[in-house]
Amino acid sequence: MTESNILSAEIREDVGKGASRRLRHQGKIPAVVYGGQKDPATLTLEHDPVVHAAKQESFYSSILEIQVGDGSSQKVIVRDVQHHPYKLQIMHLDFLRVSAEEILRISIPIHFVGEEESLAGKTSGVVIQHLVTEVEITALPENLPEYLEVDLSDLDAGGVVMLSDIRLIEGVEIPALAGDDVSDTMIANAIHIKESQGTGVAAAEEAAALEAELGEIVEDDIEEGEEGEEGEEGEVAADDAVDNSEAEKE
Repeated sequence: MTESNILSAEIREDVGKGASRRLRHQGKIPAVVYGGQKDPATLTLEHDPVVHAAKQESFYSSILEIQVGDGSSQKVIVRDVQHHPYKLQIMHLDFLRVSAEEILRISIPIHFVGEEESLAGKTSGVVIQHLVTEVEITALPENLPEYLEVDLSDLDAGGVVMLSDIRLIEGVEIPALAGDDVSDTMIANAIHIKESQGTGVAAAEEAAALEAELGEIVEDDIEEGEEGEEGEEGEVAADDAVDNSEAEKE
């Protein structure tokens, strides 16, 4: 286990919103660890070391070790992270205890490789899209990978890569592909784009322009409809006035 996968923590007895607020002002993170057929435990961690560790992709998909000041330790995985709406601050952490005998169900990232060597990557006017960037797997802790690798070197223009195409290491399964209710998903493809579409930015600008043009057409139709309704109402009112005038003469 690397140093970045080891977190120092302290047991905390003071709980509640007020206590958590005071901890955050002190540069600390309130946390809870649960699962493993044990009662939940409340913890306190130093904010800056955790933020530094959380910059690593493996922080969210690897087994971590929490070392407490009393000398005890516990292997865990991150179950939930609550971030401040706009500050670079972690507000709260949830950890799940890890048992060597219990199968974990966790989402891990997908790493796409070989894209530049593929025919699709070398073909002008073809864009390779990564449609899925993480996948949920099940595995015992000893078999848990930090990520799954997908090789795109054989991808040709117009080709697709499905979830079922991922090569799994021994002891790892994808729940979506297990059992009777199999749900295979496209995770990458290589599509032809029109010259007019250009890059994603150009395509977005073209779409925005088209939307604005359609908006103007709709507004014109609405205005014409309103004018038509007003004209009809005026004609009806004029006809009623004539009828009433003739009735009075009689």
